[in-house]
Amino acid sequence: MTPGRPMRGATWAAAALLLTATTVPFLRRWYLTWGATPEETRRTLPGDDLLSPADMISTRAITIDVPPERVWPWLVQMGSGRGGAYTYDWIENLFGLGMHSADRILPEFQNLDVGDVLPMGQNGPGMRVEVCEPGRALAFRSEDGQWVWSFTLTPEGGGTRLVSRNRIAETGASTGRRLADRLIMEPGSLVMERKMLRGIRDRAQSEGKSHVG
Repeated sequence: MTPGRPMRGATWAAAALLLTATTVPFLRRWYLTWGATPEETRRTLPGDDLLSPADMISTRAITIDVPPERVWPWLVQMGSGRGGAYTYDWIENLFGLGMHSADRILPEFQNLDVGDVLPMGQNGPGMRVEVCEPGRALAFRSEDGQWVWSFTLTPEGGGTRLVSRNRIAETGASTGRRLADRLIMEPGSLVMERKMLRGIRDRAQSEGKSHVG
């Protein structure tokens, strides 16, 4: 090993730490709050009390140019073996989630009640419905208690603000797992959830009689 190599290694390490300290907090805030206003990220939403405190919280949102009652049917039918997640099915299915995103409202999946458990593929913990307020709020909690996913619909003009919030606990997770979640899972979740929010928006806005089963 040459004398200069440890110094160069230390320089690169210091540069990486500096880059992380100066850019990652900003980037992390962006990808965890994509589309949401500061007020929406601060607002207490139905389901927040189901997992508190949380190690990771994301709040993402989109405006949809139809009223909440036209968005709700697309939310309530989501799930594995149901209406899918309106995102990249091929990625979801790499993890065995069995997602097949519907392009129409499915009447057989419109009746959802508190206590219902939706499967997350064959191996994942089911998602139990904890809040179900038609046209207003829907919240799920994983059966292992580590994840709460909620949606709220708020009228805005003649349209809707759809806010999606994830609260995730990392109880018992190793340092390596936490680092992987921070560097891979969190930014990756933006890719999937942005596609989902836009998928819901596009379906709701283009809904017509031809989409209703």
